[in-house]
Amino acid sequence: MPSPAVRTRTVSWLWPVMYLIGAGTALLAWVFFALMTGRQLGWMAIVVALELLFMLRLGTLRGGVLRALLVAGGTLLVTALAWWSIASAWLGGSMGLTPWESALRMGPHLAWTLVGLANVTADWLWLPVALVFAIWLGWQKRV
Repeated sequence: MPSPAVRTRTVSWLWPVMYLIGAGTALLAWVFFALMTGRQLGWMAIVVALELLFMLRLGTLRGGVLRALLVAGGTLLVTALAWWSIASAWLGGSMGLTPWESALRMGPHLAWTLVGLANVTADWLWLPVALVFAIWLGWQKRV
């Protein structure tokens, strides 16, 4: 008679897919809300960290160094891409370009200048808070 035991092996290929889905949706949400409100919304970095953590947990990646680094690195990358996308959307909109056309044409120096002008001190402070939060929660075995 076969045992009704629960399968203990987890799927190891699912977490990269979930990670990319989480990063993409977090980026789209941040850009959408920032363009809708007209502000940079630096607090969205915390939301990005939480979403990446949740998606990696759904993808069965256990807590530890790898998950902590993935969540922190993803938060940093999504923040940079969101700020670049927001700046390029505002600049491209005034020149009649779509946001993706403007993002591809805008150089790093112009992007850094526009991000520096658009972000207030609170927006800059949310990023290190989100990174510490991401590392701390990603390291936890229970979360």
